[in-house]
This record gives sequence, C-alpha cells and structure tokens, in this order.
Amino acid sequence: MDSLPDDPFALFNEWFEQAKKSEINDPNAMALATCTKDGKPSVRMILLKDFGEKGFKFHTNAESQKGHELDENAHAALCFHWKTLRKQVRIEGRVIMAPIEEADEYYKDRPYMRKIGAHASAQSRPLESREHLEQKLEELQKQYPEGSDIPRPSYWVGYYVVPEKIEFWWDNPDRLHDRIAYSKAPNGEWTQKRLYP
Repeated sequence: MDSLPDDPFALFNEWFEQAKKSEINDPNAMALATCTKDGKPSVRMILLKDFGEKGFKFHTNAESQKGHELDENAHAALCFHWKTLRKQVRIEGRVIMAPIEEADEYYKDRPYMRKIGAHASAQSRPLESREHLEQKLEELQKQYPEGSDIPRPSYWVGYYVVPEKIEFWWDNPDRLHDRIAYSKAPNGEWTQKRLYP
C-alpha cells in the first residue's frame, strides 16, 4: 500500500466509508484527548460530526471538563480505532470553535430529548442524585413540550480539531504494522513519511 493519496482527507474518507459498512456501532466514535494548561491530560470517547479541510468537528458543552481544558490549551488529539478493519487513525492539531450558525444548525436537528438533555445537564459537574437529573428533565419537558421551539443553550457549541499531523496505521502479521504520517507544512502542503511499526 505504498501508493497513497497526497491529501490525507481523501484517505480518511476512504477508510471512514469502509468503517461505516463494517463497524456494528458508531463508526464515527473517536477518542478526544485534551490537556490542562499545566500539562495534565484527560481522554474520553465522543462522536465525529463532520470532517473536511476545516478539520474534524464535534459538538459539546463548552462548560464541561473538555471545554474548560480547550479554553486553557487549544490543542488536542483524536484517535479512531476500527477493530473490524484493523485500522487506526491518529490526529493532532489546534482547536477552534465552529461558527455559531453551525452550532445552531446542528442543535436544531437533534432529537427532542437530546435538546432537553443539553439544558438539563451541567456536564462534568457534581450531580447530587439521578433523581435530581430526572426531575430537571421533567420540568424542562413541561417548559418545552414536544414540538415547541427549544433554544440552543449558549454553552452548546461546536469545535474543529484543525490537523497538523494525521497518522494512518493498519495491521500486519507479527506486529510489523504499517504507519504513514502526514504533516502539514507552513505553506499548507501535506508531506508524508513512513514510520517504523
């Protein structure tokens, strides 16, 4: 597999399309690693919502742990692992907030209970009990009956991880895997190199 496209997004799209056919659940699941300003990392699984030249996009609560960490340190890493394909993609880059219009558009298309949940959940902060959360959900359902216009919370936003490096990994026998790393040059061009397994 030495003949690879010059554009890493083209290769990612090819693999992602394969994953959509082979992965039983959530082919768009990815690990997002963030870091505090003093270098303490944390990682969690989230869902990719879009990708392209602008980067890899996800939506979340900006007041969550990940939101605070991105506010302190606007760099992140992503990892996709598609077990059925025996392939992995690692992405590193800076993070920028998506335009508010994109957050509005995404939020508008969310299912009813997910919109309600976005209002009810003070994500990452202590919760006194499950019953307290369920009570908040009931109150919000009365305030915003199904079919009504539910405004997007100001803290519910989108982020792009703008890649500076994208590494593609695929399995080979005897742990002699293939690894190809794309790096973005200052002029915007992508270069690629093969790495030892």
